[in-house]
Amino acid sequence: MSKNFTATLVFVFLFSLSFAQSGKKVYTLKECIEIALQNNLTVKRSALGLRNADITLDQSRYTMLPSLNVSGSGGANFGRSIDPTTNLFIDQQINNANANANANLLLFNAFRVLNTIKQSVNDKAAAENDLTKAKNDVILSVITFYTSVIFNQELLQNAQFQLKTTQQQLERTKKLEQAGSVPLGNVLDLEAQDATNELNLIQRENNYNLSLLQLKQSLQLPASTEMEVEVPALTVEDLSLDQTTEQIYDLAKQNLPEIKAAVYRTESANYALKAARGSLYPRLNLNAGAFTNYSSAAKIFQNGIIDPSPVIGYLGNDQTQVVRSFRSATIGGEIVEKPFNNQISDNIAQTVSIGLTIPVFNAFNARANVLRNKVTKEQAFINLTDVENRLRQAIETAHNDATAAAKTFASSAKAVKAREEAFRMTKQRYDAGASNYVDYQVSENNLFQAKSDQVRAKYDLIFKKKVLDFYQGKPIDY
Repeated sequence: MSKNFTATLVFVFLFSLSFAQSGKKVYTLKECIEIALQNNLTVKRSALGLRNADITLDQSRYTMLPSLNVSGSGGANFGRSIDPTTNLFIDQQINNANANANANLLLFNAFRVLNTIKQSVNDKAAAENDLTKAKNDVILSVITFYTSVIFNQELLQNAQFQLKTTQQQLERTKKLEQAGSVPLGNVLDLEAQDATNELNLIQRENNYNLSLLQLKQSLQLPASTEMEVEVPALTVEDLSLDQTTEQIYDLAKQNLPEIKAAVYRTESANYALKAARGSLYPRLNLNAGAFTNYSSAAKIFQNGIIDPSPVIGYLGNDQTQVVRSFRSATIGGEIVEKPFNNQISDNIAQTVSIGLTIPVFNAFNARANVLRNKVTKEQAFINLTDVENRLRQAIETAHNDATAAAKTFASSAKAVKAREEAFRMTKQRYDAGASNYVDYQVSENNLFQAKSDQVRAKYDLIFKKKVLDFYQGKPIDY
């Protein structure tokens, strides 16, 4: 039977009759499933996987936005260094600072970013279905253990009833033996049967406690937790299977999360291949930047007059030709450090450029990445085919099991009816002294076994029919 189940089975066993002992909490199936989903580590891991997929999707979308980086630095130069304002060597301490900002916008790279976004979308959808599948697996596990508890509980009740019947018969036979109506051997036989039934009761009780322990473990609850479960009022009415395995399979492909997850992963692999191929084509970028700096060596002249071409001499006997300096001269005033704010605003430089990158040779890294993604794509399709094949096989097995379970239940119902009538008649003859104890014991054991087989067949049939209903996407009818 497939290990994949759905949350629609949560309410399969809700209408119930209570079977509880005083002081113990009675857990419904819904409560058990809620506890298991909260505590199960596989579900938690799948939830974290979904969160990672969501983060990856956001990151891939943000790739379409421009990138902006701002940096700055500051420091001091000691000893002989170059004056950044004159490019001359000086021998003094210079304090400096600079800041720059760079922006980059991707204009074209063969739709690599868009295909990466689509890949991430499909990865997130696959992760969502993985989480659904993990929850369904937990639900199926809880329902299986819950059903086992109910099954062993009914067997325990049957064993209790058988022991009670034997004890009543033993008390009656003792009285008959004391009155001389039956031999002592009948009493001894019943005492042996009573001991056997007590042993059978202990075994049934152990099986019940074990199934209850397994249920607690599936809920991640301590073994010391006091627990009883609701016993659902389940009936088997319709034994027919209307849908063929092919019809159920076609419906299951549309409903089960593991199929959807595999389909999304094939789409993801396809977009990953397209994104990898984008690295083989040119890339176009728009770049922009701004820069400014400060230096303590930068000076300004203030509170004086600057003579741009002072006279330094004369030529000719009449001294009419004036020789002027190529350097300006100052009259009065002083030279001081240029203020920081003025330098920052005056030294701003801006750039804008468009860059084209053409991949020519990169040691076949891009080509190898494309080939790897081709293999991944083929693996994704193989995985999808494998999931579909396993689903088909699971449905075929479940359909065959349900058909056999229906036949077994119908046969067990007839067997119980016949065994009840046979035991009634044997008991009457035994009470009247017309039958021996061996016949009585065999008839009683046959009835007990027939009822146990019917209980097993009933739960087996109900469970397997609900599995087929789940595959078909049918609502659960109670």
